[in-house]
Amino acid sequence: MSTHEDAREIGTLVHRMFRALDARDFRPGWMLPYATGDARMETPLGDGSGDEAVRAAETALGRYVRTQHIASGLLAEIDGDRATASWNALMTHVHADESAFTVGGVYEGDLVRTHGGWRFERVAVRAVWTRGRPPAGVGGEAGA
Repeated sequence: MSTHEDAREIGTLVHRMFRALDARDFRPGWMLPYATGDARMETPLGDGSGDEAVRAAETALGRYVRTQHIASGLLAEIDGDRATASWNALMTHVHADESAFTVGGVYEGDLVRTHGGWRFERVAVRAVWTRGRPPAGVGGEAGA
């Protein structure tokens, strides 16, 4: 596979993962098409690995009635069966009262090629700016 094809597949993985977050269909194993079973997640709300990290993402998103995650500017560096990627993200979180908490951020990830395709071993998000009211008890930082 060419580096260009790998970068395209990683980009598709990012977009599918964001759509899965917004779809909120959190059946057991929902994250496995996107990350290894022991993947590490690093967020402003805390760090975790594996099932713990998946549950934390579900809890963070569950604070809102709707979310929309948009990715742009993906940069991927491929080295055989390993890769790193980074991209900009615009994350909109809608409260029950319809007010929005919006976050502009940067994601970074470490990936590994598996039999099922590229999967994240680590995903980290850093908030660059926020606007609106975060959920109670969170301060000015973003969830997932």
